Amino acid sequence: MSGTLYLVATPIGNLKDISQRAIDTLHGVDLIACEDTRHTAKLLNAYRISKKLISYHEHNEASRSEELIERLSNGESVALVSDAGTPAISDPGFRLVQKAREAGINIIPIPGPVAFVNAAIVSGLAVDQLFFGGFLPSKKGERRKYLETVSSIPATLVFYESPHRLGKSLVDCADILRNRNAAVVRELTKIHEEVISGTLKGLTDRFSAGNPKGEIVLVIGENNESEAQSATGSVRDRVKMLESEGMDRKAALKTAAKEFGLSRSEAYRQLMSEST
Repeated sequence: MSGTLYLVATPIGNLKDISQRAIDTLHGVDLIACEDTRHTAKLLNAYRISKKLISYHEHNEASRSEELIERLSNGESVALVSDAGTPAISDPGFRLVQKAREAGINIIPIPGPVAFVNAAIVSGLAVDQLFFGGFLPSKKGERRKYLETVSSIPATLVFYESPHRLGKSLVDCADILRNRNAAVVRELTKIHEEVISGTLKGLTDRFSAGNPKGEIVLVIGENNESEAQSATGSVRDRVKMLESEGMDRKAALKTAAKEFGLSRSEAYRQLMSEST
C-alpha cells in the first residue's frame, strides 16, 4: 500500500501561526521535504519535532520528485512544506503533486497561512474578486507585457515582489495600470509588519528613493472611479490629461485606446478629427 503525501502549510513569519493539525501531521510522517532544511529545522525545533528532512527546491525538483514518489509508493508518508506559507503556491511543489496524482498516491492538504490572502484582506481594497499573479517577471519588457495582459481583469490584483525590484515594478504598474489604489504589504506577521496604502503613483514616489526590506506583497485595486469617468469623455481630452501627467504622446494614445476599447488606429483617427 502506498503512503500519503501531506501538503502542510507553515507560518509565514510568526511561528505561532501553525495549526495543531499541522503539528500532529509533522510529528506523524516518515519524512519532511522542504526548501531549506536549516529554515525548517527552526520550526521543528520550536515544536520539538524530530524528523528526517530532505531538501526539495526549484533546482532539484525534477530529480527529487522521482525519489519521493518512489518512497511514497513503498508506503512511506511524506510532508511537503515550503519555507513559508502554503507549499506549491509560488514555491516548489507542483511537479511532485502532479506526479503523485498520476501514481495514484493519496494527497491530503493541511490548510494554513497564505501570504497573498492575508495581504489582500489587510489592504483595505475589495476582495470579492482576486487575481493572484505570483511573482512579477524580473525583466522590464516581460513585466510590462504581463501587466498589459492582466490590466483588464475585473478583480483586485495581487503579486509577490522582491524588495530590490519593487520601485521599478511600481513604475511599470503606474504606467500600465494607471493610477489605481494600491497597497504595499511588508513583513506580514513579523515584528516590522507594515501596510502602506495609496495610489500607484504615490507609492512609486515613496519607494523610488530606496528599497524596503523583507517579504513584500503588492495589492492593486481595480480601475478607480476617475479612470472609469475618463473613458466617458473624448480621446483627445484623455490624451491631453495623460500627457499632462508626464506620458509621451504615443504611450498616452495607446493607454486612451485601451480605456475606450478602441484599436490604436481608430483612437488616432478620433484624436485627429477632434483636433481639427
